[in-house]
Amino acid sequence: MDFIWALALSSHLGMAGDYNEIHPHVRFIEDEYIAGAYHNSVDNISLYAGKRFEMGSSIGIELAAVTGYELEYPVTPYVRGTYDLGDFRLFVAPSGEQIDGETNIGVVLGIELRFN
Repeated sequence: MDFIWALALSSHLGMAGDYNEIHPHVRFIEDEYIAGAYHNSVDNISLYAGKRFEMGSSIGIELAAVTGYELEYPVTPYVRGTYDLGDFRLFVAPSGEQIDGETNIGVVLGIELRFN
């Protein structure tokens, strides 16, 4: 089992809300299974578990279930595409919000520095 500490910085494109953009993160990896915790965009702790699919040496897709977001359901789906550059991981993930009854669909772009 591998254990990784990370710090991510993110930007929320297409979103109207005010979001946290600094995300300390801890991850456990066993084969392609992942589980971890991070400080999320709405200033809560999120716990997640899922699977990472490697597509070559630098590209990956993560599918998981995550907690900690202020939504109707306590657990929601999570998908994240990644591209590795040494100790840095670039990522993109779909996002959505509801503000004043209006739904906005956006994207989260970020960079994560991993400490092994």
